[in-house]
Amino acid sequence: MPVAIHMGTTTRTGTGTRTTIMLMLMIEALRLMAWLSPTYPVGSFAYSHGLEWAVETGEIHDEASLEAWLGDVLEFGAGRNDLILAGNAHRFAGDIAALAAVNELALALAPSRELHLETSQQGRSFLDATLAAWPCDGMTGIATALPATVAFPVAVGAAAAAHGTARRETLAAYGLAFVQNLISAALRCAPIGQTVGTRLVAALAPRVTVLAEEFEDAGLDALGSATLRVDLGSFRHETQYSRIFRS
Repeated sequence: MPVAIHMGTTTRTGTGTRTTIMLMLMIEALRLMAWLSPTYPVGSFAYSHGLEWAVETGEIHDEASLEAWLGDVLEFGAGRNDLILAGNAHRFAGDIAALAAVNELALALAPSRELHLETSQQGRSFLDATLAAWPCDGMTGIATALPATVAFPVAVGAAAAAHGTARRETLAAYGLAFVQNLISAALRCAPIGQTVGTRLVAALAPRVTVLAEEFEDAGLDALGSATLRVDLGSFRHETQYSRIFRS
């Protein structure tokens, strides 16, 4: 029996509408995959978030030490804060003053020059690429609120809101991309191989899902970090003798 489905002020009945909804959800999912793909022109390949320093000092030397390091960064460091910031940018995407304030706070939270560069370079590149390829009415206001330096999670969260993408799904996709980028960096500088990297993505994906749900409605008061070694490492990476990453 056909089921009535309500979309805004329009009510339609039947499998045709259900198919349309499914197609819209698929488009949203594919758009997120494109935005957070390694091929999206944000330069994510150039940053390791201090991981290169941790490899240099021997703190990361095998699968177990890398998983522990990634888990801590995800749950107690930049991963956690980025999800909260992306969620708030999504919430305030339609409020220019509030969105600008979230962005200002996000940039101020970067503990070192390199980590500030990591988030701001990717954020600016992401916003410029998305404005060019996926323009919409909501993106115009976001461009006004974020005219210069932009934190990466703020750019992603605001753009997702402008395109009507659900907040929880946005946070989950962002969190998994965060993990995958760091694992990609580890494959280039740590003594691990592709199989280990794939296992770690599988192991950390459920934790990303839990965090996305936990921080979906979290306010800015929930921000906080307990990864001091990462912060100190980002300073020391600036003068590291041999390095391939910018952070």
